[in-house]
Amino acid sequence: MFFNTNSELIFDAARAEMPASFALLWTHYSLVPDSDSLYHRLFSIPHMVEMLVCEFVPQALAAGLDFSRLQRVNAKFHTGKRSARRREGDVIWRLPTREGTDIYLLIEFQSRIDWWMAVRAQTYMGLLWQQIVDERKLETGARLPPLLMLVLYNGQRSWKAPTQIRKLITLSRDSALEPWQPNIRYVMLDMSAFPGDELARRRGLAALLFRLERPIAPQEIEELRGELSDWFRKHPDHGRLRGPFAELVRRAYQELGIKVPESINLLEMKMNSNLVANCRAWRQQALAEGKAEGKAEGRAEGRAEGKAEGKAEALACLLVERFGALAPSLRKRIQRARLATLERWFKRAVVAPDVRSVFNSSRLGRIAR
Repeated sequence: MFFNTNSELIFDAARAEMPASFALLWTHYSLVPDSDSLYHRLFSIPHMVEMLVCEFVPQALAAGLDFSRLQRVNAKFHTGKRSARRREGDVIWRLPTREGTDIYLLIEFQSRIDWWMAVRAQTYMGLLWQQIVDERKLETGARLPPLLMLVLYNGQRSWKAPTQIRKLITLSRDSALEPWQPNIRYVMLDMSAFPGDELARRRGLAALLFRLERPIAPQEIEELRGELSDWFRKHPDHGRLRGPFAELVRRAYQELGIKVPESINLLEMKMNSNLVANCRAWRQQALAEGKAEGKAEGRAEGRAEGKAEGKAEALACLLVERFGALAPSLRKRIQRARLATLERWFKRAVVAPDVRSVFNSSRLGRIAR
C-alpha cells in the first residue's frame, strides 16, 4: 500500500520537503492549458518523468524505482466523452523497481480545478488494471501491479478538490458501510503552491518548469532563461526537451506583452541579449511590416521597398537599444541594404556580442548565422 494516512494529499509533495506556510499569488495565467500538447510532449520523454518523480514525489514513494527501464504504456481504454481529451492530455509509464516488480505511473494534466478528479482517478485506474489483466492474460490467483496517479495542476487558484474518493461519499465514519467504500487517491502537485525560494534552490528541469508557471517578472524570466540555457549546455544529451522549454519561455514573455519572433531561439541567445529592451524593436518591426503591407496596393516593387524601409527602421532601433548610438556610416549602410540583407542582419543583431559582429559574419560565427 502506498499511503498509510487518512489525511488528504493536497500539497503532500510540498509538505514532504518544504515549510507548510507560503503565500499564494492569484494574478497568474497558466502557460499551458490542459488541452495543450506541450506537457504531453514534455512528459513523453523519460528524463522529464524521472526528474518530476525524484524532485516532487515523496521520497518514500519514489524509493527503489529503476528509471533506466522506463517504458511508455499506450492506454487502450475509453472513458466516454472524456476519452478524446484523455488520449491527448495524459501519459502512462511502467516503472520497474529494483525488487523486480512494476509500478504504473499515470500523469494527469489540469489547468482547472475538477471537484470530481478523485472519481475520474478511480475510473482511470480501474480501466488500466482491466487493460493489464487482458494484455497479460492474468489468471486466477495472480496479483495486480500497484498504480500511482500524479495530477499536475498549473491553474490560478489553489486546488481545493478532495484528493481521495472517500471524501466525496456521503457516509459517516461509524457507518457499517464505511469499510466497504473505495478509497482511491492521487498525488496533487499544485505548481504554484511550492515556495519560490525552495524551487530556486533546486537545479532540475522539473523545478525550472514549476518556476515558469508561477507569477513572474521580466527580470525573473531573463534569469530563468539563463538557467535553462546553462542546463541544456551542461546536458547536451537531452536536446529533445529544448524545444518544449523554449516554447514555454516564449509564452512567458507573451504574458508580459512581449511577442518574440518565432525565428529567435530563446535558449541559444546569449544573456547579454536583453529581450525586454529588444521587444520595442520587434514591435516596431511588426508595425513597419504591416505598414508596408498596407502600402502594397501599388506595384510589387513598391511593396518590397516599403518592407525594406520598415526593416531598416526596426534594425536601427534594435542596434541602438543594444549597443548605443549608431555611427552615421552604419545608418547609411542600413538604409541602402536590400531586404534580404536587412533580415540577415536583424537575426544577427539579436545575439551579437558587439555591433561590428552584426555586419561581419566571420566575427559572429555559427550562432549569429
